[in-house]
Amino acid sequence: MRKVKASMMNAIHDLPLLVARDEGFFRDQGLDVEIITTPGSGQKDSDHQALRSNIFERTMEALYEQGACDQFRMCEWGIMKRAVESQVGAGHRPAKIVALGSAMSTLAIVTDPKAGIYEPEQLKDKQIGVSPFNGSHFTTLKLLEGFLKREQIKTTFAGTMRERIEALKRGEVAAISLMEPWISVAEKQGLRVLMESHSTRSEAAGDELAGPTLH
Repeated sequence: MRKVKASMMNAIHDLPLLVARDEGFFRDQGLDVEIITTPGSGQKDSDHQALRSNIFERTMEALYEQGACDQFRMCEWGIMKRAVESQVGAGHRPAKIVALGSAMSTLAIVTDPKAGIYEPEQLKDKQIGVSPFNGSHFTTLKLLEGFLKREQIKTTFAGTMRERIEALKRGEVAAISLMEPWISVAEKQGLRVLMESHSTRSEAAGDELAGPTLH
């Protein structure tokens, strides 16, 4: 059987991967798939290696760079950025987009009702907490570009999603970008969902995985 190591961030994004493994779908196709769990900003116990400014030093990307996993998946724009920069930057293991993701997730821009923000336009030139170059970042841009000029949208690193909620409640940022289950956590704590959208997914791999293995 062909051995393949695939990375997994969380069950929300990677449930199809877990189901395929547990139900034996990979085995039926002659594949021995090992799922490597890597932290992202959504886990309650995430560490900041998953959020480093240099994307190739983040946990999942570093594993791929070192050859410890064969395939990884994340938001569509994030995969595009990593695939392109792995090809043009020196010293990186090349990656290419090999598939659209098998799951979608909801992301939301959340505010504190005490701030009196009810419309997207009120976020003009105000700091919005995201995870740079990940789904929360790109989806925030997509949501707000219909209401604000690009230069009026100000994003900033605000830690993991749990840390973003705390930063918002302390008034350190005007809004934050969250995915489930953190959207529900924020609403339970009395925070306001200003707007929502979906983040589509993509998957990347190196040339070592041939077409029959991927498909």
